[in-house]
Amino acid sequence: MSITFELGDFYDQENNTNNLTTYIVDPRTLPCEPKLLVPTTAVAMCLIHITIFFLAIPGNLLVGWVIAANWQAMSPSDVYLFHLTLADGLLALALPFWAVDAIRGWIFGDFLCKVISITIEANFYTSILFLACISIDRYLAIVRAAETRKDRQQLCSWIVCASVWIVGCALALPALFNDAFKPENDSKRMVCSERYDFGSATLWRRMTRGLRHILGFLLPLVVMLTCYGITITRLLRTRGFQKHRAMRVIVAVVIAFLLCWTPYHLTVIVDTLMRSDVVPFTCAMRNRVDMALQVTHSLALLHSCINPVLYAFVGAKFRKNLRLLVEKNFRQERKSVSRSSSRSRSTSQTSEGNGALF
Repeated sequence: MSITFELGDFYDQENNTNNLTTYIVDPRTLPCEPKLLVPTTAVAMCLIHITIFFLAIPGNLLVGWVIAANWQAMSPSDVYLFHLTLADGLLALALPFWAVDAIRGWIFGDFLCKVISITIEANFYTSILFLACISIDRYLAIVRAAETRKDRQQLCSWIVCASVWIVGCALALPALFNDAFKPENDSKRMVCSERYDFGSATLWRRMTRGLRHILGFLLPLVVMLTCYGITITRLLRTRGFQKHRAMRVIVAVVIAFLLCWTPYHLTVIVDTLMRSDVVPFTCAMRNRVDMALQVTHSLALLHSCINPVLYAFVGAKFRKNLRLLVEKNFRQERKSVSRSSSRSRSTSQTSEGNGALF
């Protein structure tokens, strides 16, 4: 693109001649006119977020109740799944804000922009780290058949969970760079997005996204694939099917996480490469990536309500424990005289099998 400026008035006084100066404009420095969501798409995304919210909150509360009811019988994997449920519940709390954002833009100010962004980032890191912890625990329990004291296992698992929360929140701190602002090329809607100082934008973006790609996705993914690959290979050599059934829930949870989060992560990688001049920049490509970020972000948020559905349809032990808990509470309400005997009988049944879900 070239722009020609006529500077005749100035140069006529000095040189009595007309001069034309041509400047070549780098298209990457020009703002691209954003393509906003059409009203029907915006409404659809709003409804999807609200629907996920109303499914995720009761679903995760139900899963947490079933796991917590078997507190003494919780295996390390149950502890990790309990904290994974907490992380999904926190993510679900952010959905109403994004539902409003899809229609009206970000209207909640800088503070909530930072809080919601940190919540989502922390959920991303803690979710995949807890899944990696589960894969390691299943590897130790099935392949290594580690025989350690049960109370020591639970203590170590809680220490690991605390460490995961600390690491996840620390890795989410770059979300503090997110601000609520109006883009220069769109003065109608506020957005909640990352905004770095102009001089250090490229460096900070590369550093923060490098952490996300390596520590928040690639490294835990390698750990999960390695542990599950070895574990499944060992299970295929055994004659018993009980361990196979125990693995179905975990494999389903991992696959669901990858299906929900991988498209968003790959889109962020493309966005990072484009901003680093590795991928050629065009406004058409910029708008397509921005649209893909919105769509894949909504798909990632769907993960917050997926796990309870998987437990209900894949986890036979979860359904059994849920049924026993409901029957137990029903008997306690109807037969207060036999409350103690009902509690002992139900507790012995739900504790069978060393864990709430495994």
